[in-house]
Amino acid sequence: MAEYRPSGHALCDIKYHLVWITKYRYQILRGETAERARDLIRQICHAREVVIIRGSVSPDHIHMLVSAPAHLAPSKLVQYIKGRSSRRLQEEFPHLRKRYWGQHLWARGYFCATVGAVEEETSKAYLENQRWDQDEQGFQITAPAEPGSRL
Repeated sequence: MAEYRPSGHALCDIKYHLVWITKYRYQILRGETAERARDLIRQICHAREVVIIRGSVSPDHIHMLVSAPAHLAPSKLVQYIKGRSSRRLQEEFPHLRKRYWGQHLWARGYFCATVGAVEEETSKAYLENQRWDQDEQGFQITAPAEPGSRL
């Protein structure tokens, strides 16, 4: 069952599957460093009203399934998490500062996929069964025009 989040005049259920890697795929997320990375990511997400549904810290990458507010773009979310966690980890662990002299702990880029309760095929099938007006572009009008209407 989806847990809808209220937002101004909207009710949303927006989930993202996020993955990003350490720069050069160095396996630095072990022991105390991995625990601190997890704690920092939890704090950053909490501050942005992002709920971590599931997550894992592997030696060279992070996987997360999150529920985000409607106003927060996934690119901004990842920017906040990667930027703040990188800076704090390098402040707290001097060996990381030596390894990553350019101040970038995480590699450029990330993976993001939306996750929903209804599969794409189910949505397509539903929309296909709503035919009133044929349109080759896949964007159909489901209600017939009212009598006497010009539109």
